[in-house]
Amino acid sequence: MPTLSRTIDTRTATATVAGFLTDFTTAEQWDPGTVSCRRIGPTDTPVTVGTRFENVSSFRGRETSLCYEVVELRPGTGIRLVGENKTVTSVDDIRFRPHRGGTRVEYQVEFRFKGLARLAVPFLKGSLTDLADKGAARMKTVLDGLAP
Repeated sequence: MPTLSRTIDTRTATATVAGFLTDFTTAEQWDPGTVSCRRIGPTDTPVTVGTRFENVSSFRGRETSLCYEVVELRPGTGIRLVGENKTVTSVDDIRFRPHRGGTRVEYQVEFRFKGLARLAVPFLKGSLTDLADKGAARMKTVLDGLAP
């Protein structure tokens, strides 16, 4: 199944980046494929393992909804989420660490297609790569904008 990785260097402090990216609703700002992302359940508590998000994405002209759950939270250094619907499971691993006066973000996403959708994988790789490239560029712009 396709796995895509991108590295983004930003001048923004790691604590700021960590707080921003741990709140996955911010995907609306940095992920060009995200149409909307909302937290499911209590919104007045910190994000923890088990926190869930509903993410509506647009890909190749079609909208799809995935329910993401935080499966690992590494305070100040990363978050791992698993999103799922009937055709795909997405495993997103976002890591951040201090780097040259700012932060280095390493983002990896693995797509596990289900059923007949698995047959489309060879035709989707180019679109997924393009989306990852655009997402990395937008993430850098947004994160750089958080710097004082």
